[in-house]
Amino acid sequence: MEGETFLWLIRHAPVDGIAGAIHANDAPADLGDHAQLEALRLCLPRDAASYASPARRTVETARALGLAPELVAEFSEQDFGDWTGRRHDELARSGGEAYARFWSDPAKGRPPGGQSFEDQIARVRLGLARIGAGSAALVVHSGTIRAALCIALDLTPPAALRFVIDPLSLTRIDRLATGWRVVSVNQRVS
Repeated sequence: MEGETFLWLIRHAPVDGIAGAIHANDAPADLGDHAQLEALRLCLPRDAASYASPARRTVETARALGLAPELVAEFSEQDFGDWTGRRHDELARSGGEAYARFWSDPAKGRPPGGQSFEDQIARVRLGLARIGAGSAALVVHSGTIRAALCIALDLTPPAALRFVIDPLSLTRIDRLATGWRVVSVNQRVS
C-alpha cells in the first residue's frame, strides 16, 4: 500500500444494557458522557476518513462524534455464537466444560457457534488492509483494537488479550513505510 496511514482507534461508548452480558450487535450505546465524546471529537483530525463496525453501539458512537463512517464487517467484535446475549456469571454456572475450556485458552478457544480471537485478528488484518493512506478514525470494539495492536506489535494473540481498552478511549497507531508505530493505547482524552 502506498503512503502512510494514521489510525485513531476509538472504542465505542459503554453499552446501554445488562452489565456482564455478552452483547449482541443491536445493543445500544450509552452516550451520556458528553464531555468525553466532545474531547474525542476535538482530537480527531478534520480530514480523516471514518470507519466503524456495523454494530449499533459503534455506529451510534461514531455519529455522536460527528462521523459518518463506512461500515466494515471485518471490524466487528469477536462472535461469541450461542453465548451472545447471556451473562458471564450465568455461563460460568451453567456453561459447563465448553465455557471452562474457552477460558483456559481464550485466544484459540471458540464459543459454540462462534469464533476465536485468532479468527478476529485475521478479519481485522483484512479490514486494515482496506484503509488507504492518510488519517482514519475507526470506532470499533475492544477486541478489534486488541487485534490491531497484535498486528502492529507482532504479538502473540494471548499477549494482545492483556491490553485494557476502556469505553471511549483512544488508541493511536500508524502504518508507516518502515512498519507500524504505536503512539498511545487506551488513552482517556480530555
